[in-house]
Amino acid sequence: MEKRKINIVDTTLRDGSHAVSHSFTIDQVTEVAEGLDKVGVSLIELSHGDGIAGSSVNYGFSKTNELELINAASKVVKNAKLTVLLIPGIGTIEDLQEAKENGAQAVRVATHVTEADIAIQHIKYAKSIGMMAVGFLMMAHMASPEKIVEQAKIFMDCGADYINLADSAGHMLPDDVRARVSALKNALDIPIGFHSHNNLGLSVANSIAAVEEGATYVDATCRGLGAGAGNTQNEVLCAVLNRLGYDTGVNLYGIMDVAEKIVEPIMQRPQVINTASLMLGYAGVYSSFLLHTYRAAEKFHLNPRDILVELGSRGMVGGQEDMIIDVAYELAQKTKQ
Repeated sequence: MEKRKINIVDTTLRDGSHAVSHSFTIDQVTEVAEGLDKVGVSLIELSHGDGIAGSSVNYGFSKTNELELINAASKVVKNAKLTVLLIPGIGTIEDLQEAKENGAQAVRVATHVTEADIAIQHIKYAKSIGMMAVGFLMMAHMASPEKIVEQAKIFMDCGADYINLADSAGHMLPDDVRARVSALKNALDIPIGFHSHNNLGLSVANSIAAVEEGATYVDATCRGLGAGAGNTQNEVLCAVLNRLGYDTGVNLYGIMDVAEKIVEPIMQRPQVINTASLMLGYAGVYSSFLLHTYRAAEKFHLNPRDILVELGSRGMVGGQEDMIIDVAYELAQKTKQ
């Protein structure tokens, strides 16, 4: 029986940007992108952690202009599709055009799981200029399978090539993933992808659950480099998928070497599930909030767990990082009373 193909989407140079405070250099990006391309990764995602144009006071400034990074990567990526993330309200159609002019071939347009309609113009524009376009639904634990299908159809109807479901907080359990991916698989005529964070230690298990329910695109990063406790670890995922009999198209020894010899030396700290990361997953808080929360806790002399619990209780979502300071300030005032 022919092995089912699973497309590996490596986001080391995008989600991993969160974990290094957006400090990637041209030399680092070139070496990582070339390594990933040579070992057979299908899509290589590169941009600020919060997408193109994310470099700002709210989300953290990039050390190197992302258009320069995209341009540099485009010169060494020969087989994979060089991909960017765009969050409407952060990135614009003009930013997308500039990314394409610098070598981007695909865009994943990311919205909160209930707000797909704000991405319609971006997906249509991407398709009009010859780019692969993906609808990316963040914080998927915050909506029912039925609601997710409704939102995914908005993406599908405006021309998305596939739908990517994101467990942005690392909050879901395997059965949560199965329910959502199977609902999409049964309702849509286009492929399904899955993006996981490891805040509860379940990213590989959740990714496998997604694949078993029909997902054919899976996000991962070398050494798990990413926001919070990191993403699904690419070299581990490929090893598990190989053992299960799937075809990733990725050279297993090669991806191990990229992770160990190229990515690991760039990392500022190991990706571990520390208390704060665990709290992100437990409370269902967006994973990119982690470093911002640590800084706010230090500034206001608070326990970061208290900030994360409060963010989770308020239902904060990606794009609301500026609220972390407000929440920390309010908690600090309460402790003085």
